[in-house]
Amino acid sequence: MGKELESWCSEKQRNKLLEQAMFPALSHAAWVDVFVKYNTVIPSFAAVERLFSQESDIMKAKRATAGPAVEGRLRFGGVPLPLQEAVKVLGVEVDRELRFDGHIKHIAKKASHRVSALRRVARFLDRGGKLLLYKAQIRPYLEYAALSWMSCAASHTRRLDSIQRRALRLVDAADPPDPPDPPALFEPVSPLDSLEHRRDVAALVVFHKAQVQGVPHLAGLRQPPRVATLSTRTVLTSGDAVEVPRSRASQHQRTFVGRVSRMWNIFTAAVPHIQEMNTQSVKLAANRWRLLKPTPLRLVIL
Repeated sequence: MGKELESWCSEKQRNKLLEQAMFPALSHAAWVDVFVKYNTVIPSFAAVERLFSQESDIMKAKRATAGPAVEGRLRFGGVPLPLQEAVKVLGVEVDRELRFDGHIKHIAKKASHRVSALRRVARFLDRGGKLLLYKAQIRPYLEYAALSWMSCAASHTRRLDSIQRRALRLVDAADPPDPPDPPALFEPVSPLDSLEHRRDVAALVVFHKAQVQGVPHLAGLRQPPRVATLSTRTVLTSGDAVEVPRSRASQHQRTFVGRVSRMWNIFTAAVPHIQEMNTQSVKLAANRWRLLKPTPLRLVIL
């Protein structure tokens, strides 16, 4: 075994791509187990690679060799699971790096096509009709399950914002000249709230359901109340503030819990009696509060 292992680990063999056929016949099963153990793709392996490889070759994901090693070995209920670059759950696509880049590109493409369709019929509609068509047929694509992918990069959300601005330019375009009508028909359309504004309001309403109303299926979103450390003891702070999860990763800070916990502490400090409010009251209060804040809203990393 010693001589065989020595010849197998020779300089000539080191420069070759590691394959199962190169393992010595002796203790073949043990070598195969070692190969599978250290060459198997782990979930979100690219994220782990970025975490541990600090501009060096400490950890490299072997994409070329890892796929065949686990192909057919992953099973669920006895059924083999094929390897996929992305999976779609309830219409939301998540790639193997736990990112939503492909999903954002997909919904942006579909919404853009619908804006083009709106352009073709815009001359037949007044401002109110174009705005109604945008709200009913285009904006839902830009907001579907938004709280799940709100951690995506700012470049992707800006892409969605540009689609809304493009649609609003069609809405605000001058109507073709018509015979004089009552002035009320030519009143300007109220500007729409930004997509970030609507995501933030929705996040606060959902967090209120989890934190205050105690909705059972949202229990996983609840956060512990903020604790104040004094010189003599540790006590709970007064009010409804919650502990903000600490993270140095900017992507985690943009996630639902990371962002809404910071907003919630600011929101509850400005809006009293949050415990007595129902869902509709919280929605109205959150909308008024968010109108007073700039867009994009930069939250202090506590």
